[in-house]
Amino acid sequence: MKSFLSTPIHTLTLFLTLTLLSCTSDELINLRLAKDRVKDYYESGKYDEDLGEIYSKAKSQIEKIKIKNNSTAIFDVDDTALSNYQISKRLDFGFDYQIVQNWVMSAKLPAIKQTLDFYNYLKSKGIKLIFLTGRQTEEYDATYRNLVEQGYRDFDTIIVRSERERKIGAAEFKSQKRKELTEQGYEIIICVGDQWTDLEGDYIGIIVKLPNYLYEID
Repeated sequence: MKSFLSTPIHTLTLFLTLTLLSCTSDELINLRLAKDRVKDYYESGKYDEDLGEIYSKAKSQIEKIKIKNNSTAIFDVDDTALSNYQISKRLDFGFDYQIVQNWVMSAKLPAIKQTLDFYNYLKSKGIKLIFLTGRQTEEYDATYRNLVEQGYRDFDTIIVRSERERKIGAAEFKSQKRKELTEQGYEIIICVGDQWTDLEGDYIGIIVKLPNYLYEID
């Protein structure tokens, strides 16, 4: 999975941006306060509000595009389609690999409602839907089941990392897979992700960047 759950190099950080924390680059902030501000962002309705605005703008851009038979949307999985906020909060915004892995394999991650609504909107337009995630081969079945049970249906495929791709950086891996999809005849018109590494490289189309103040992936 692209996210902190199974990247080749675990670069989990408490991703507290300066905008969210309202501090300058040379200021330090008490860690408890930082965590409380992140919790408030996700639970106060601000996160939902931001997602609503982001997807509203994305819809307005899609409406300007002529949809073809091969028009395709690429979605990331973790904290784009499915939410890891519950496990992050349970771990006090820290990281324990085995606990997180058990969470992933449980296939019980909740859908991010705004993403599911946008996914269904694209489906209604006849746009092909593909999930491109940094999750690994052994997580494929749980990922498939989780997505379907949460309402993500009628997608073309889910792409995960193979054994030989585990050490490839997230941006390089996803860029390569988008290139391969394009060579197969898909025309990627939009990419949706919570990390900039989901959205770097070629064959992107419209960029839809979701907020993530829980972790950052290189």
